Amino acid sequence: MPIVAQSTETADWVSRYADEVIAESERRAPGKPVVVASGLSPSGPIHLGNLREVMTPHLVADEIRRRGYEVRHLISWDDYDRYRKVPNGVEGVDESWAAHIGKPLTSVPAPKGSAYPNWAEHFKAAMTGALAELGVAFDGISQTAQYTAGVYREQILHAMRERGRIDAILDQYRTKKKPGKQSQKPLDEAEVEAAEGSGAASEDDGSGGAGGYYPYKPYCGNCAKDLTAVTAYDDDTTELTYTCADCGFSETVKLSEFNRGKLVWKVDWPMRWAFEGVIFEPSGVDHSSPGSSYVVGGQIVREIFGGTQPIGPMYAFVGISGMAKMSSSKGGVPTPADALRIMEAPLLRWLYARRRPNQSFKIAFDQEIQRLYDEWDKLGAKVADGSALPADTAAYTRAVGTAAGPLPATPRPLPYRTLASVADITAGAEDQTLRILSELDPNHPLDSLDAVRPRLDRAEAWISTYVPADQRTVVRTEPDTELLGSLGETDRESLRLLAEGLGTHWSLDGLTTLVYGVPKVMAGLDPEAKPTPELKTAQRTFFALLYRLLVGRDTGPRLPTLLLAVGAERVRFLLGQ
Repeated sequence: MPIVAQSTETADWVSRYADEVIAESERRAPGKPVVVASGLSPSGPIHLGNLREVMTPHLVADEIRRRGYEVRHLISWDDYDRYRKVPNGVEGVDESWAAHIGKPLTSVPAPKGSAYPNWAEHFKAAMTGALAELGVAFDGISQTAQYTAGVYREQILHAMRERGRIDAILDQYRTKKKPGKQSQKPLDEAEVEAAEGSGAASEDDGSGGAGGYYPYKPYCGNCAKDLTAVTAYDDDTTELTYTCADCGFSETVKLSEFNRGKLVWKVDWPMRWAFEGVIFEPSGVDHSSPGSSYVVGGQIVREIFGGTQPIGPMYAFVGISGMAKMSSSKGGVPTPADALRIMEAPLLRWLYARRRPNQSFKIAFDQEIQRLYDEWDKLGAKVADGSALPADTAAYTRAVGTAAGPLPATPRPLPYRTLASVADITAGAEDQTLRILSELDPNHPLDSLDAVRPRLDRAEAWISTYVPADQRTVVRTEPDTELLGSLGETDRESLRLLAEGLGTHWSLDGLTTLVYGVPKVMAGLDPEAKPTPELKTAQRTFFALLYRLLVGRDTGPRLPTLLLAVGAERVRFLLGQ
């Protein structure tokens, strides 16, 4: 039995949309599955900004499933869109792919070395794998399959009969200028290019033809490109004549039997809303300005196709640490698969669940990922002891599992920054890694690295992939005799106290107490004394000295972790003790 909705006082954004979608679905189609939708164009690498197109309805759909309703999450693969340009930074692709511009994505060769039959399938595969890891259940719909099988034939013929009305609707918006300032920042070059990664963003309405307005675009029967113009159409016979501007080919076909073409985007999208009975589908900021496809689509679906526009929240752009905006055309923009190599699926889900769709956020591929994991672990502890706020608990719960059950988790989730430091120092050597991690807490030693996986694997991948070589940690093989010889009596005594304390403080907590405590003892204070500004300065000076003696730099991994990794005997050797 469906459960009742949450109260508005405790509901997070997902629950509020679930309430709205359930009510709308019961009004429109009582007793039928609730339909939510996403659209993805496999025109190149499907990046983390595109993932919001999927995660927003997924989270809402999953909440509705948790309440006992049947839900269909449709992902419409816009693989019958035209190939617009050769994206930068794609391995196995060169400028020769420009010859395929204008063809359907499923008619473009896959990058060299790909195991997939065409361009669209190559990029769909990576996204499909990532969605499986993220626990996203969906029904995939190939628009190539739909159009070429004639599934939308009646809708296409209807749109052609109603082309005059469609043209009149579109004409209401063609002269409207987009405002210079909206609720979001105006699109910059990177955002516009990222938007061009989907057919949705092309905002094609079929206007501009010399033979009148036609909402249908054939792919050429000779060169397979969409550089065609319909020159004549007969409603009674459905005979359609087109000419290709690229190769000059022309032919007359019967649209009632012809399956090599598609409706232009601003008509295609609302047609599918009606055809699939979509209740909820978000859209990016590029679709929300006056005259854009979502705005115009609401009128077209109602007046032409007799349907209802979905509940459609606008979602903001997603960035990554160190980059202002994502642009798939720039090359090297991280994909969900890239993110899942350095972070566990629940953490990535949480980033999308904790922010309302209209809030932008960044995904960390730099040092910020360590702070992000700290925040995630603290939230987990608060959820466990019941001290987390209701909305935070809801976001955490949505992140760690779905209606189908929990996602895989690391049995013993040690701090990510600790795992990253160990991976940095050991360069992935498993025996060394196990030794160090076992010594973090001698009362609870690790028997196997399996207990800290997959988090350990993610930290190792981050260190090896995203930390520059000049920032990696290399422990000295010999003492820095010159530096040791220049030290005064105070520094020598500090090093002696540290070396002396290693034996009795050999654990992560113990070494933490030791390295912070030595400067306190040197200042004549109790080891438990509260830090003062002067003491903090002395501690920083002491830490810098230890880093220079151990790794030849002023900074490095957290000192307790570094000391464990180096080992007590070698630490004493490098400190001249």
